Amino acid sequence: LIYFGFTYCPAICPTELQKIRIVMDRLGPLAARVQPVFITVDPERDTVAVMKNYVEQFHPRLIGLTGTPEAIAETLKHWRVYARKVDDPSLSGYTMDHSSYIYFTRADGTVLGMFGIDQDAGTIFSAVEAELN
Repeated sequence: LIYFGFTYCPAICPTELQKIRIVMDRLGPLAARVQPVFITVDPERDTVAVMKNYVEQFHPRLIGLTGTPEAIAETLKHWRVYARKVDDPSLSGYTMDHSSYIYFTRADGTVLGMFGIDQDAGTIFSAVEAELN
């Protein structure tokens, strides 16, 4: 399960990562066969330390990935993820506008499904459980 977002996200990213946590918890022993991954769309602020602290709040197996702006841009391009920095004076800085999907893939990178914000953890759980069984 792969999600692209950023640690300064006020609402959507934490909600989507909570869905991943719920799925992992519901899978029980089957969760050992699933690797949840959170990839930043904001490498300027999401350092290794920031990502580590952030992902620990959601699930112990969730891996947070960051990198150089160039490496992140290439990753976003590969996955066809939209992300753009947006100035936001109310936040004393900027926010990130980005697409929001949880990607369900096999270890070889084959995409089995994409889940948008309108799909709940139960829907994701059912798809993952069916694939694992």
